[in-house]
Amino acid sequence: MANHLFDLVRLYGTDATKTFIETEDGTRFTYDDLFAATGRFANALVASGVKPGDRVAVQVEKSPGAIFLYLACVRAGAVFLPLNTGYTLAEIEYFLSDAEPAMVVCDPARRDGVAEVAARTGVPAVETLGRAKDGSLWQKANAQQPVFDSVARGADDLAAILYTSGTTGRSKGAMLTHDNLASNALTLKDYWNFTRDDVLLHALPIFHTHGLFVATNTILMAGATMLFLPKFDADKVFELMPRATTMMGVPTFYVRLVQDARLTPGTTRHMRLFISGSAPLLAETHRAFREKTGQAILERYGMTETNMNTSNPYEGERIAGTVGFPLPGVELRVTDPETGAPVARGEIGMIEVKGPNVFKGYWRMPEKTAAEFREDGFFITGDLGKIDENGYVHIVGRGKDLVISGGYNVYPKEVETEIDGMAGVFESAVIGVPHPDFGEGVTAVVVPTPGAKLDEGAILSALETRLAKFKLPKRVIVVEDLPRNTMGKVQKNVLRETYKGIYGG
Repeated sequence: MANHLFDLVRLYGTDATKTFIETEDGTRFTYDDLFAATGRFANALVASGVKPGDRVAVQVEKSPGAIFLYLACVRAGAVFLPLNTGYTLAEIEYFLSDAEPAMVVCDPARRDGVAEVAARTGVPAVETLGRAKDGSLWQKANAQQPVFDSVARGADDLAAILYTSGTTGRSKGAMLTHDNLASNALTLKDYWNFTRDDVLLHALPIFHTHGLFVATNTILMAGATMLFLPKFDADKVFELMPRATTMMGVPTFYVRLVQDARLTPGTTRHMRLFISGSAPLLAETHRAFREKTGQAILERYGMTETNMNTSNPYEGERIAGTVGFPLPGVELRVTDPETGAPVARGEIGMIEVKGPNVFKGYWRMPEKTAAEFREDGFFITGDLGKIDENGYVHIVGRGKDLVISGGYNVYPKEVETEIDGMAGVFESAVIGVPHPDFGEGVTAVVVPTPGAKLDEGAILSALETRLAKFKLPKRVIVVEDLPRNTMGKVQKNVLRETYKGIYGG
């Protein structure tokens, strides 16, 4: 039995002298450096008592060392558990208590606080890893040999646990196997035409599926190169774009680029592909980017539990507002949320998926896992959507975001689309909050374009001719911006909490 995921990394990273990562300051790490560093880190993990199947919790800043640690965990047969760098010590305590890792790795500046939490939760080892190749784990790795006999792992063995954001209830640990990660990366490499000649502009965080698995694993399977930025910086992106061929980003990245006068056909001529994900891309942004560059952003759809499920085509029409077609090997259907029966083409329902990309289940939550899977193996995503007459998948919102007003179902995306099309509107979010008469009141929170003046009455009046009466917002609230998480998703749970008393319900 081979070390499934890392054996594939070795298979495709055949040019030892080729650059794998180049950092912001020009430091380069070749594939040979990758293999040596992961060997040293794996030896350090084993020397510290990490055994196959043990969890290694990691909350560190983005750096090549963090990528090496991820792959070292894979080589050592451990389970990589990345944690959002924004989590507080109180939040960290929950994850350490739940996952019971053999080791927690943190930024050197946070060691004292994390060590206290580790002591309370029984984590035996605390190490540090800094961006400047500093920290105790770097020191221990540097003292080790680069040769490491990778621990045998099978396709169904765990490679990682990623905790969901926990917007409703406590966070759940999605268990991802070697085959979940490897199969998806190989599919994306082929579907998006990645080769060893590609250079990816990487400005995403790496504690999340997008930056860690979609971006990094796909590059590894192609034997390609990453230009590694600590975060999104428009100046740096424009500086590096002539040397890149591809970029993966969240919608916020593209909104900022569209607003920048430097975005022209000339500055993007060397790029063959721009990919967007992690949150819905506004159709307006898609159109504006195309008008300014002549290139269509490729939007795709995935989630923590499944990696990528669908994608707009590499060759063919990339339609704004859609997430394309199911990826090869992935089955997708739309069902009635109550009965589970398939709905007709074009009707809105619950999206369910099945394939080698779909996770093994939730960590230590067998009942929750069982509740999220159909008997035939389909995973109930919690996302509402539809498949149009041409086979393109549309996401209309999360099931929990569905508004039931006066007994009628109101899909927020339908109302948001109408509002977003109005002059002076930059974006909107539609939520349901308690209402004494209707159960939930449809409520629109709207962000104006810079300099625009929006009037609640005018918006409501315009919607009267476009939407059925039961879909009309009871109120329109104008704000400067919408609350978002680190991946750019609008936090509707925050909005619901903020405006829960607006109708006195």
